[in-house]
Amino acid sequence: MNEKNHSMICELRHRLHRHPELSLEERWTQEHLMAFLKAHTHLDVVPRGKWFYAKYTSGSSLPGVLFRAELDALPVEDMITADYASEITGHGHKCGHDGHMASLCGLALELEEKGADRDVYLVFQHGEEIGAGGAECAKLITEEGIGFAYGWHNRPGMPKGMIQTMDSTMYYASKGMILHFDGLPSHASMPEKGRCPAFAISKIVSAIPDLVAPEHWDGEVFCTVIQVDVGEPAFGTQASRGELLLTIRGQYEREMDQLQAKLEEMAATLAEKDGLTWNVRYCDEFPESANSPVAAQRIRDGAKRLGFAYREAPHPYRGSDDFGYYPKLAEGAMFEVGAGEECAALHTYGYDFPDDILPVAVDVMWELTRG
Repeated sequence: MNEKNHSMICELRHRLHRHPELSLEERWTQEHLMAFLKAHTHLDVVPRGKWFYAKYTSGSSLPGVLFRAELDALPVEDMITADYASEITGHGHKCGHDGHMASLCGLALELEEKGADRDVYLVFQHGEEIGAGGAECAKLITEEGIGFAYGWHNRPGMPKGMIQTMDSTMYYASKGMILHFDGLPSHASMPEKGRCPAFAISKIVSAIPDLVAPEHWDGEVFCTVIQVDVGEPAFGTQASRGELLLTIRGQYEREMDQLQAKLEEMAATLAEKDGLTWNVRYCDEFPESANSPVAAQRIRDGAKRLGFAYREAPHPYRGSDDFGYYPKLAEGAMFEVGAGEECAALHTYGYDFPDDILPVAVDVMWELTRG
């Protein structure tokens, strides 16, 4: 990537950083990116409501390739001292999505100057932080018959500019689970006249350590208690309603689903025993992000041709990314670029995406459009 294009996308990232928008609210971000692409490239820019994509048409019969970047920021205060710090109180690009978007625009500049050996689709996806956009945007693969799909993420604590990927699971599956119970209120002096959900909820919480014990599973499985909300602060009335908020997580999506079924079965059994009604709802749903070995090998080969430092990812990561919907429909893989050992951790006040890794990500992506 030449210095002119690097400078342009650094400036773009800084503008994006100043204007972070939360999941499903990314209107300014989307409009700004579309305007940038229209001003600096001849790619076809296609709006799709909450998201959009840009297409480079090669005329080749080779399978097309898709690259995904995320539009959304986090409800985390930005406390960096740079002159491009967030102008929105309580909101910040603390996961590096500003850099991911800028890199995809950098790839667009490369395509404008150098072309590609196959059709290229640049997907700017909404709602990644809450798992809301991946499933919708991944449908483009089927619509267009795309053969390969890639995404990338920066990795604080890893040597700056180093590339890593791996076969199979790279990020765990996870979802938020909300168990709601309704009983019957009674005077606090006569608890036997009511039906209190606290006991059912406490039994579920107490059962979690055994449910997730390693000997029951092939991969890691977790169930994290997020909140227990039972009754009201009214000391004359027995609690009659309650909610248990959990995050369930699995290295393998099938095992997370099995844990979910066990929790639902336990809730149903306890509700019937205690005369409660119950329901369950889910949010922030992320599939397992499982890299295709074919797509991952193309990353390794590209990094080698470019002469970039490369390592195999040492293990799957417990965090989740809704990129996992894309490899369900095409040969797909995520790769990571080291953000440096001194870079603050993701989702923290002091995190800031390092501009000097942008050319690394852009060059790897452009290499994946070749041959």
